[in-house]
Amino acid sequence: MNNPYETPGLISQYLLFHYGKPDEILPYDEAPHSALDFAVRAVTEMVDFDLLPARSRALDLGCAVGRSSFTLSEKCHEVIGIDFSHASVEAAQALAAEGQLPYDRIDEGAMTTRLVAHLPEGAHPQRVQLIQGDAMNVPTEVGQFDMALLANLICRLPEPTRCLERLPDLIRSGGQLVITSPYTWLDEFTPRDRWLGGYVDGDRPVVTIEVLEKSLRPHFKLERRQNLPMLIRETARKFQWTMAEGSLWQRL
Repeated sequence: MNNPYETPGLISQYLLFHYGKPDEILPYDEAPHSALDFAVRAVTEMVDFDLLPARSRALDLGCAVGRSSFTLSEKCHEVIGIDFSHASVEAAQALAAEGQLPYDRIDEGAMTTRLVAHLPEGAHPQRVQLIQGDAMNVPTEVGQFDMALLANLICRLPEPTRCLERLPDLIRSGGQLVITSPYTWLDEFTPRDRWLGGYVDGDRPVVTIEVLEKSLRPHFKLERRQNLPMLIRETARKFQWTMAEGSLWQRL
C-alpha cells in the first residue's frame, strides 16, 4: 500500500496542522477555534503527568511531523517518536536540528503562502529521538515506556490489532496509554475485515471503543474518555473539522 503521507502537499498540511499559528490557520471569528492545537491538546488534556516518574520515557506512536513528541519532551526525560512516513520523520528531525522549517500553505488553487514552522517554546529536542518505523512492528530494542500516545493512528493501520497486541510489552505496569481517533474506517487504509468497529454484525452494531476495551482489558483499565475536536486546513476556505475521541488507559 502506498503511503499518502509522503507527498509534499500533505507534509505541508500537517506542518500547518501541528505548528501553524491560529491566524495562519483560521482567521475567521465565526470559526471553531477550540479545535486548534490538537497535537498539543492530545498530550496536555489526556496525559496525567503527575503520575509519571521523574525520569519518564514516552512513546509517540504515529508521531507525524512531531509536535506531540516535542510537547511530551517538556515533561518527559526521553521521548521516542515513530512514524511510517519517511517525509514526516525527516520534517520533524529538521525541526529538532534547525529549530525551524519553511513550508508552503495552500491558499487557493495553485496560490500558496510561504510559512515557517518553529520548534515549540519549552521543547527539549535533545530528549527526542525520531524514527521511521512501523507501528504494527515496533522493535523490541526501544524498550519499555511510562506512557504511550497513539494519536489518530489506529484507523490508518492495515492491521490495527497487531499494534494493540504489542502495547502490553511496550508500557510498564502503572504506565499510561492515550489513544485518540475519529474512528474513520476506510478500505483504502484498513481492509474491512480488519476494522475494529464501524460495521454491523448481524443486527449488532460494532463500536470501536467497545472493541478497544475488550481487546485491551486483560492488560489495561479504561480510566477516562474525552471528546477532542480537531481542525485541518485544506485551503483558505475549506477545512476538515473532526471530533476525535480521546481515551486514557492505565497499564495493570
